[in-house]
Amino acid sequence: MKNSNLISILVLLFFMSINSFSQNNKNVQRKNMHHEIPDDPYIYVDRNNMQKSPAYKYQNSSIFTTQVNIDAGGNNIVGDAGNEPSIAFDPTNPNRIVIGWRQFDTVTNNFRQAGYGYSTDAGVTWTFPEPIEAGIFRSDPVLDFDADGNFYYNSLSHNASGDFVCDVFRINDGGVVWDTGTYAYGGDKQWMRIDKTDGVGAGNNYSFWTSYWSICYPGAFTRSTDYGDTYENCVTVSGDPSWGTLAIGSAGELYIVGEGQYTITLVKSSTAQDSNQNVTWDFTTSVNLDGHLSGWDPINPQGLIGQAWVDTDVSDGPGAGNVYVLASVSRNSNSDPADVMFAKSTDGGQTFESPIRINTDSGTNNHQWFGTMSVAPNGRIDVIWLDTRDAPTNTPHHSSLYYSYSTNQGATWSENEQVSDYFDPHIGYPNQNKMGDYFDMKSTDLGAHLSWANTLNGGQDVYYSFITPSYLDVDALVNNDFHSVKNYPNPFSKETTISFSLIKQTSISIGIYDLLGNKVKSLLNTNTLGIGKHELNWDGKNDFGTKLTSGFYLYSIESENYTVTKKTLLLN
Repeated sequence: MKNSNLISILVLLFFMSINSFSQNNKNVQRKNMHHEIPDDPYIYVDRNNMQKSPAYKYQNSSIFTTQVNIDAGGNNIVGDAGNEPSIAFDPTNPNRIVIGWRQFDTVTNNFRQAGYGYSTDAGVTWTFPEPIEAGIFRSDPVLDFDADGNFYYNSLSHNASGDFVCDVFRINDGGVVWDTGTYAYGGDKQWMRIDKTDGVGAGNNYSFWTSYWSICYPGAFTRSTDYGDTYENCVTVSGDPSWGTLAIGSAGELYIVGEGQYTITLVKSSTAQDSNQNVTWDFTTSVNLDGHLSGWDPINPQGLIGQAWVDTDVSDGPGAGNVYVLASVSRNSNSDPADVMFAKSTDGGQTFESPIRINTDSGTNNHQWFGTMSVAPNGRIDVIWLDTRDAPTNTPHHSSLYYSYSTNQGATWSENEQVSDYFDPHIGYPNQNKMGDYFDMKSTDLGAHLSWANTLNGGQDVYYSFITPSYLDVDALVNNDFHSVKNYPNPFSKETTISFSLIKQTSISIGIYDLLGNKVKSLLNTNTLGIGKHELNWDGKNDFGTKLTSGFYLYSIESENYTVTKKTLLLN
């Protein structure tokens, strides 16, 4: 009996040792994989002397896409590269948008800088200035905004000793120029989020990063409670997650998700929002996505297939308080190299329901990579990813952008929609064989602001897209009042005609709105109109007769029972 017990204990210890050894190998492998090194020296490149080509733009009823890293004349710069874009938009002024990225001035050199571009007309046109601190090595850009419309840019660099550190730059004056930056501890593969609630943590800035490349190991988290003026000494994160993101709930609670020691891990803190309390962790939860984060796959040879995303429902609808986790993962239950998997929690992140696969392609050979999620203030969940299902048979890595959304808390999803042509992600590499490690998306009730990279123009470039869910398009609706709603021309400069047909006599009002939902023009007050086709002209002016700035505007047609809203683009 004693010998039997001894043998059982030895067997148990053996398998525990194997698991421990396997996990240590996993951690060593990850540590070796991610190592941002300024391996090439900085070489000044004059953009004005580089070859130019037409910039890429694309628009249909569901997506507007335009290139961001362009010269002063709006042209593509041949021979440079950009990846890992992150986006911030001004919630008080829908025309102000900023995208940051890893800027490579030439694909022949691996030196990277804190590139950025800005738009003051809702993403229609872009300006690409010199990088932040030109000539200084910077990587892993992450952008966010606060409720007052201030922008924040978290940038990874090295100190004089060669250690990983982060600085956070700000734009606090409503302009387009960054300040000199504030030291924010940090480490490799950091992520940042700003508290946009009106609670005690309003304006707090949180960031976490991979602990094994930390300036303050084993610490991997810091916060600022004074709008980014200073950052607190870093602390450890329960579960030691990496390659993930943060989110803030409507009550100011903080969530972090990432690949933990053994599984995808969610961590929650209720104290982080209170500057009078130390940051402590309420609990750590294992999130089953039937897979794990991975990388260094042939689809993206020196990068991730995607990071983990967490977001919350801050609406007052049926999903209020829900916590969602999504990632492109290598599956556990089959051999699929990358599926976009989603899981929902209805109890504040303590437990999660069974995972759901968002991509609906058949088979297990395609890559759905760089899965990215954001949740709109009204609770709609937006998801994008790169997808190889459209790839020609001789180029299986070719990818196109796909989109899907849910309006019922992830229970069902819209049809997978291809919203770009396919492209070769393996061209235009900036001496580093990858498209980066992530894209970034921020959602509003009217659609999703996306920053992403692709090679549609023959090189690796940075793009902005605004995606409109199909349920906001009348062509996807069936109602009992009107149909054939459109405007032409679209885009327009001097005047556009709004056209619609009524199938019964009813009262109609038409208003023009900016992307924040503010009415700028009453085009038609409530009038009773008869059956048939009706048209009204709009000259791009507001109620005061002033021509509006270039950008996207919405026209909303409201009857007694229905409202239809569509989008138009004004170009002055």
